[in-house]
Amino acid sequence: MNRTVLAVGALIALAVIGILFLGLGKNPNQIESPLLGRVAPSFALREVGTGKTIGLEQFRGKPVVLNFWATWCGPCYEEHPVLVANARNLGSSVQFVGVVFQDTEEKIQRFLNDRGSSYPTVIDEAGKTAIAYGIGGVPETFFLDSTGKIVGKHDGPLTTDDLRANLAKAMGQ
Repeated sequence: MNRTVLAVGALIALAVIGILFLGLGKNPNQIESPLLGRVAPSFALREVGTGKTIGLEQFRGKPVVLNFWATWCGPCYEEHPVLVANARNLGSSVQFVGVVFQDTEEKIQRFLNDRGSSYPTVIDEAGKTAIAYGIGGVPETFFLDSTGKIVGKHDGPLTTDDLRANLAKAMGQ
């Protein structure tokens, strides 16, 4: 066998092993958002059930939990009780907002009637808000401080511990 071919093959193998080693311990599902540290993209979307337009800016002055979800999403179904319970427990000190895309208002309303709700849910009919936030899949949750700056992001279903840890950042704790 040619020694040059063997040496090149060994170098390539070592490079691949090195790259894989650098990725150890990192969550491949956790994608760092380029929006972290920036003011959240604004939106004005229609609230499910009322038709009232809700804009993100109206919540300035308090931390915001902005949750992107859909009725067809299994993990969203799983995390919904966590969001509802924490929104009720935290009261008016934190504003929760649900943003639903790739769904129909009828299905969303049925989901909320069956599963409960304690915060406004808006529908992103054109998907432009999801695009502005770089949503790759649902659920994805953004945590905004009282100035509207994104201080945290969570991909996948939230637990109460996940929610509280990210809220601590939003509340400056």
